[in-house]
Formats: sequence, C-alpha cells, structure tokens
Amino acid sequence: MKTVKIPNPDHPITIAPNPSRVRVTVAGRVIADSHHALTLRESDYPAVQYIPRGDVDMTLLARTDNATYCPYKGDAAYYSITTGGDRTVNAVWTYEAPFDAVTAIKDYLAFYSDRVDAIEETPSA
Repeated sequence: MKTVKIPNPDHPITIAPNPSRVRVTVAGRVIADSHHALTLRESDYPAVQYIPRGDVDMTLLARTDNATYCPYKGDAAYYSITTGGDRTVNAVWTYEAPFDAVTAIKDYLAFYSDRVDAIEETPSA
C-alpha cells in the first residue's frame, strides 16, 4: 500500500495563481501559453508552473507508459513532446487524481525545465 503524506511545516506545499503569462517552447513551437498557470512550491524544491490542459497544445504531446508516485501529490502520468526529439521524452507530467491537499493541480500539466527550450514568465498586460 502506498504511503499518503499531508503537507506540513516540515514539508510545506503551496499552490497560488501565477499573475504572469507562462509560455513553454520546444524546437521553435509554442507548446503551452497561459494566463492561468498555478505556481506550486514544495519544501525547498524549485517552484513549478502547472498549466491548464486547455492552454497546452495537446496535439504535440504523446502519452507514455511512464508513471511515478509522490506521497504528497499522488500518481503522476507522463507525456512526451513529439517535436522535441529524445530530450523531450517524458518531459511533461500531470496528476489526474491528485490528493486532496493539492486538488487544485487536477487537469494541469507541468514541464521539466531541462527538457524544453524555455518556460518564460512575462507580466500579463
């Protein structure tokens, strides 16, 4: 049975709307462009931008069999970016049934910064 952990002062997780526009690009293509991203901050890890599926070009993604488990967030499913070559295999993850503490990221996708060309944040107009 998988362990389920609740965020706490020793392992905090916060999720907040990002007021900036967030764009993800690979090989000259815009993969995601959103004014509705969420910034997830977990413990001492770098902040991660979660982008709504509706703001991601899902035609450029291919679901993979890769899966991981986080005791704070749940089971993660993965996608590769079809235009990026080997570097973009399993470059995108999502929690389709996240635990209650992080339910806000359901239907959102996140990108590994080292597997895409850029994750740009610019002030919204």
